[in-house]
Amino acid sequence: MLGYSKKFYAVILVVSVCLFVNISSAFAASPDKLIRESIQALQEMSKESDAEGLADTIKDARAIAFVPSMVKAGFGLGGEYGEGFILRKEGGKWYGPSFYNMTGASIGLQIGVQKTAFVLVINNQAGVDAFLHSRTKLGADVAVAAGPVGRRGDAATDGKLKASIYSYSMAKGLFAGVSLDGAVMTQSHKRNEEYWKKEISAEDALKRQATDSRVTPLIKEIEKLKSK
Repeated sequence: MLGYSKKFYAVILVVSVCLFVNISSAFAASPDKLIRESIQALQEMSKESDAEGLADTIKDARAIAFVPSMVKAGFGLGGEYGEGFILRKEGGKWYGPSFYNMTGASIGLQIGVQKTAFVLVINNQAGVDAFLHSRTKLGADVAVAAGPVGRRGDAATDGKLKASIYSYSMAKGLFAGVSLDGAVMTQSHKRNEEYWKKEISAEDALKRQATDSRVTPLIKEIEKLKSK
């Protein structure tokens, strides 16, 4: 029986890994598509009755990052994969974007594919620096916490924003603050090169002012949410 059990779990592992690899390839997106989908995700979040917590949190943000489509796939044992980008703010101006990938693993009863949109609000320089490294593990290398939601006052944070990053999610019409502990971020040199039309580091990308017509509609949505 023990031998059969090992074989069974080995088969599940192989199937899950193959499914995850195929899904991550299928859901890879161009920089322009990632930006468009992020606009849609932010608009959906903004419509929620408890989005005031998000609006308050981003008012003093040092940067905002997006993963418009984080895909969870598996058969018993699964994984998560998403592509996204970050915009940095300084002196009232936005800079970037710089692109990155996010991955994670999950164990439990799951069959099929689930998609979730994430918005990450970066509160301090440590949070910004996390996106400049080649690899960063959320929760281990930088503090991350579920973002506050709810009506103004009920959604108050600790006031000092102890977590470097606050994260929000939108899935199947449900908006929530959710922790991304354990997720791993890596720079996407490929997407940065596609967007900027040349090889460029994350640090240099975030020094370039975000004035391109592809990204300014997203910045308008961010500013609109801040005034909510």
